[in-house]
Amino acid sequence: MADPSSYRPRPGEIPDSPGVYRFRDEHRRVIYVGKAKSLRQRLANYFQDLANLHPRTRTMVTTAASVEWTVVSTEVEALQLEYSWIKEYDPRFNVKYRDDKSYPYLAVTMNEEFPRVQVMRGQKKKGVRYFGPYGHAWAIRDTVDLLLRVFPVRTCSAGVFKNAARTGRPCLLGYIGKCSAPCVGRITPDDHWDLADEFCDFMAGRTGTYLRRLERQMAEAAEEMEYERAARLRDDIGALKKAMEKSAVVLADATDADLIAVAEDELEAAVQIFHVRGGRVRGQRGWVTDKVEEITTGALVEHALQQLYGEESGDAVPKEVLVPALPDPVEPVQQWLTERRGSGVSLRIPQRGDKKALMETVQRNAQQALVLHKTKRASDLTTRSRALEEIAEALDLDSAPLRIECYDISHLQGDDVVASMVVFEDGLARKSEYRRFQIKGFEGQDDVRSMHEVITRRFRRYLAEKEKTGEWADGEDLSDGDRTTTGAGTTENGAAPTENGAAPTRGPALADEPALTDGPAFKDDDGRPKRFAYPPQLVVVDGGQPQVAAAQRALDDLGIDDIAVCGLAKRLEEVWLPREDDPVVLPRTSEGLYLLQRVRDEAHRFAITYQRAKRAKRFRSSPLDDVPGLGETRKQALIKHFGSVKKLRSATIDQICEVPGIGRKTAETVAVALARATPAAPAVNTATGEIMDDDDGVPETTADAPGEPVTAGTPDERRGQER
Repeated sequence: MADPSSYRPRPGEIPDSPGVYRFRDEHRRVIYVGKAKSLRQRLANYFQDLANLHPRTRTMVTTAASVEWTVVSTEVEALQLEYSWIKEYDPRFNVKYRDDKSYPYLAVTMNEEFPRVQVMRGQKKKGVRYFGPYGHAWAIRDTVDLLLRVFPVRTCSAGVFKNAARTGRPCLLGYIGKCSAPCVGRITPDDHWDLADEFCDFMAGRTGTYLRRLERQMAEAAEEMEYERAARLRDDIGALKKAMEKSAVVLADATDADLIAVAEDELEAAVQIFHVRGGRVRGQRGWVTDKVEEITTGALVEHALQQLYGEESGDAVPKEVLVPALPDPVEPVQQWLTERRGSGVSLRIPQRGDKKALMETVQRNAQQALVLHKTKRASDLTTRSRALEEIAEALDLDSAPLRIECYDISHLQGDDVVASMVVFEDGLARKSEYRRFQIKGFEGQDDVRSMHEVITRRFRRYLAEKEKTGEWADGEDLSDGDRTTTGAGTTENGAAPTENGAAPTRGPALADEPALTDGPAFKDDDGRPKRFAYPPQLVVVDGGQPQVAAAQRALDDLGIDDIAVCGLAKRLEEVWLPREDDPVVLPRTSEGLYLLQRVRDEAHRFAITYQRAKRAKRFRSSPLDDVPGLGETRKQALIKHFGSVKKLRSATIDQICEVPGIGRKTAETVAVALARATPAAPAVNTATGEIMDDDDGVPETTADAPGEPVTAGTPDERRGQER
């Protein structure tokens, strides 16, 4: 625990002007960001007698090791800078609102030639109009299904649209009148865009115009005795009214407003927001946060406004925002909202009438959300805490291991050897901290040696970061092999470059996993999470006594003696400790064992996913990839001319020269490269036993495992070959 007086600024150093300040811990991580009208007065509050501070504030100042500040001109600038730094650094002691779900929106892609109506989640895109958020995706689909009778806008995906345009036949919605079928030219792009614009106007609350127009058309059709058309218009009017009933009028004056309510106790706070457009509730969402700092209701509202409107502009910020308490001071926040909208925004507390009654409804929703969150979380928190305590007791640790790192080695019969590192903090997976490694130090299969290499590389990076930040107590320099270089020959810690000769960097993501590899990425004093900067309290390896001994030996070689090591063997699920002949056996019902199993299984899953991706990439490669100077266009020309790599391999140099764009020198190079390449073994269809020819230079794939190479043996036998 740090003493705040050790880093307290000297008298007179802190300016008496608006600004934003940051507290950093001993690892230079930003742990708290705040703003102040007067930096001198605000920071003085943190450096008083610890007994007078709120318990959470006391924890923050004793965790911090330094404080710094940035002076700005106005309080509005301070508000903007505070928001951007909170988003950038994700400080642990700041209020962080967590969405309890990813809310779906009704989106209309007005940025396309033929706008599409669809359900969207996640980050908002430019040129797309959003309505919502809605509590459930089915509510959006029900509404859209009703409105398509009147506004037959395109709802199909790009693939379906292109296929219909190619065949000249629209989809089912086009036949039943719920799509204007722009794919086959039944409507021009401009008319379809106007139709989508009318759909947006109706969703935005301008409903009266369309209802009156349809009623007038229905009356005209009845007068002309076109009863079928009049009946159809009658049904359209009924559909619109039914869609309108799904969002009843709550404010009679067609108000555009957002209502924000807060329910809180000493530890947590829940925020509920109702989005009212045209007097109707168009969307609802909620957040929950831990109160890790001493904070008032007004400050919670201010953070909620930052979260809600920090990335919005224009009409996305309503004219009126109703809140239970005003931030102090309120003027900078109101001015900031006005700048985001581009016109005046009223931020106030409702006092009477319909708006106050609706605020009470929002408040009840917030209170129920807090109760539900506590009910769900209580058992989860208790279980995780008990699991960490059981691990600490079983392994004889000084404290519960709040950060656990687990490592696993994966390969297929010694090929494509890779390793994974997964991180659990407070018993929960921290996927942004996951890392993956390629084993570069040697060839072949040796799990023990691979584990030693991975642990060494990971903690060399940790020591290098300690040296950069001045935490290297002995003042020693790391060996040259451990230093960071940026050339193409080596990478940090002496790791070999990737296949293209460049240092390993972030690559394409595997499915939903973070795309992280073992490459250099240190930045000085930026406060962002660094790749290997933070040490764990416990290292878990997937394996038994040999792997544990290798991991401990790697730490000993680096002089690290304050990190515990253990291994979890799959056979009997026993826990192995360094220099111990007998394992630690945890009860089968132990929460600690269950947590270790989850960590180990996650490391295994992450490793084998990476290994399979590498193997699939290798199997998809062609001998032509290794021909220097042969680009993608000329490779395709060769394959198109000869039909397959097999036929190209048997061609003469003169025949290769007949391909447009291939000179004699290139043809000779291609012939030599193909002569040196060993043809791949024939693929076997495991269902029929049939030997399949390689007609395109790429091994065939099974129907049930796309992207995985076909090998001999049953699926169970193939899985048994993977480690």
